[in-house]
Amino acid sequence: MLLALCSRVDAQQQEKIFRIGFLDGSSVSSSRLRLEAFWREIRKLGWIEGKNITIESRFAEGDPGRLPELAAELVRLNIDLIVVVATPSALAAKNATATIPIVMTSSGDPVGAGLVASLSRPGGNVTGMSTQAFALNTKKLEILKDTVPKLARLGYLRLAEGSVGIAGGLEIKEFRPAAAALSIKVEELQTQLDPKALESAFQTAQQRQVGAIVPSPNPLFFDERKRIVELARKYRFPAIYSQSEYVDEGGLMSYGADYADLYRRAAVYVDKILKGAKPGDLPVQQATKFEFVINLKAAKQIGLTIPVRVLERANQIIK
Repeated sequence: MLLALCSRVDAQQQEKIFRIGFLDGSSVSSSRLRLEAFWREIRKLGWIEGKNITIESRFAEGDPGRLPELAAELVRLNIDLIVVVATPSALAAKNATATIPIVMTSSGDPVGAGLVASLSRPGGNVTGMSTQAFALNTKKLEILKDTVPKLARLGYLRLAEGSVGIAGGLEIKEFRPAAAALSIKVEELQTQLDPKALESAFQTAQQRQVGAIVPSPNPLFFDERKRIVELARKYRFPAIYSQSEYVDEGGLMSYGADYADLYRRAAVYVDKILKGAKPGDLPVQQATKFEFVINLKAAKQIGLTIPVRVLERANQIIK
């Protein structure tokens, strides 16, 4: 009788079709490759759309102001779990619900952003993956300094105060000590996301005679990566980015978390929660795989010779 009862319970669980919400501040095209990694892992774990899950996706198309309403829309659909991309989406989802489980694919600093109480014991309804974006500042600057040995002043491109996303004050607070340790002076370049503002920021960098550019890892820059890369090339600034997609668009080099790996691991958390785990009991996992990509064509375009010792450290070199 007990076995029969368990079998009926298992059958009922298998018959349930879970509704997964997906919230992304970017666009479908921008997130395509990472999403493919996520859904491949979901399918490997036995979740098939139309059979045991349905998916409700919402993309803000680079407009962060839309995220709160999109999050509220998902909550009204009575979904079982929300997958969120980056900190702005996670904040919007958390503000929309305190009960629906939320799984982050890639948050730079979930503790600093107030998403979780701690990495080991997040509590509440939010858990997932962290890119360690700010913790990687020292490594990125070391690479930049080795690439441009005479670098004494650099421009840190970040969103202006009051913009939606990671607080600008937190970004620069985390960045300055890493630069100071390498005797590099930091010039803040605050900007909005529109083309005119971005161009003005690079003009300011030129006026201040900075020797290189480091864009903030703020995910809201991601949709503007092509324009940012073009401006760095136009003003002949060496630049290091947090994501390899910038290099795919012609950027000089990138160092950061392997996002495809983070998305796969986030899928594992989705699987655990749908099977009964509580998000507050699942520790936030940090990135363990990192990518260093160099674009030699981009270096040639700005007249930069990258030292051999830097090339030897790269995971991928684009010629």
